Amino acid sequence: MISVFGSLVGDEEIANVITCMKSQWMGFGKNVDIFEKKYQEKYRLPSFAMVDSGSNALFMAVTLLDLPPGSEIILPSFTWVSCAQAIILAGHKPVFCDNDLYTMNVRAEDIQARITDKTAAIMIVHYAGLTVDMDPILALGYPIIEDAAHAVDSTYKGKPCGAIGDVGIFSYDAVKNLTVGEGGGITARLPARIERAKVMRYCGIGKSGFDSAISTAGGKSRWWEYNIQEPFIKMLPTNLAASIGLAQLDRIDTLQARRKTIWDTYQQALARVSGLITPPEAAPGDRHSYFTYCIRVPRRDELAHYLLGEQIYTTLRYHPLHLNPLYGQMDVRLPNCEQLNQDALSIPIHPRMSDEDVEKVIAKIKAFYS
Repeated sequence: MISVFGSLVGDEEIANVITCMKSQWMGFGKNVDIFEKKYQEKYRLPSFAMVDSGSNALFMAVTLLDLPPGSEIILPSFTWVSCAQAIILAGHKPVFCDNDLYTMNVRAEDIQARITDKTAAIMIVHYAGLTVDMDPILALGYPIIEDAAHAVDSTYKGKPCGAIGDVGIFSYDAVKNLTVGEGGGITARLPARIERAKVMRYCGIGKSGFDSAISTAGGKSRWWEYNIQEPFIKMLPTNLAASIGLAQLDRIDTLQARRKTIWDTYQQALARVSGLITPPEAAPGDRHSYFTYCIRVPRRDELAHYLLGEQIYTTLRYHPLHLNPLYGQMDVRLPNCEQLNQDALSIPIHPRMSDEDVEKVIAKIKAFYS
């Protein structure tokens, strides 16, 4: 079966994991510090902290804004469930807006249509790694949570995605462009927010007992006594995850080049399939991460079942959130999201794919519509 998403790990990651395990220090440790420093430098971020998942990074990002309880946060409906869950768990209300039919990204006009006197922030998502047009959204004047889970390596007008809004998050789960197995990251325009995040991720404890014990600056005779600065859940990343991340970071450019090669092959070959709409390229001056290749097609469900029978797995990312009863917004009409729900399909793109895999996907799609 050709999987729809995937990452690529090899000898470098395995060697780092073995070294980490032999050190007998698999929890939070120095590899996290090294990964944070290298990642921040690689992507020119103003600040950066690693956490245990992208979903938890979203919850932390919402919390860091210190919005009034019960605030409304506008976000695209065509996104992953963690976006809405983070808002609810932080004590606020998600308000869903439509997405652009072609880019599948949120636009300023989509957001503006949903603004009320309770609106306190905006959450944007760089869908598939294609950058959202940020300037018109920044001009609306609200704090922005930037979900760059798909957008490792993406840029907007030369600026790294994740570092354009007030707070931004990244995901390093098992199928992302850069994987650590499960992990996430958070950045912020104000570095003080990330200093706070580094306290929050350890249950709000300012410094661990071990750090206090070995630090001459600590001056504590009872280093095991906690200095709890605020209540928060544990989101610590592990040395083990960071060791994988360090190997991935060393070869992310090669991994990205493979994704781009597959993307370019699809763009050329599928553009000639009648009725099929290929995804847009990044705007001049922007850079795409090529995380997801999402086409729009007639008879989408039939195509998906046909490809599954040919050992090619496809899916839709994502089922529009406003259509889920949990959120109580099923009466809201978001026509573009609802259209995408009927004709959009994510097809395989990831660096484990061979040239033969890519050619098979193309050939089978062409055969279905011939």
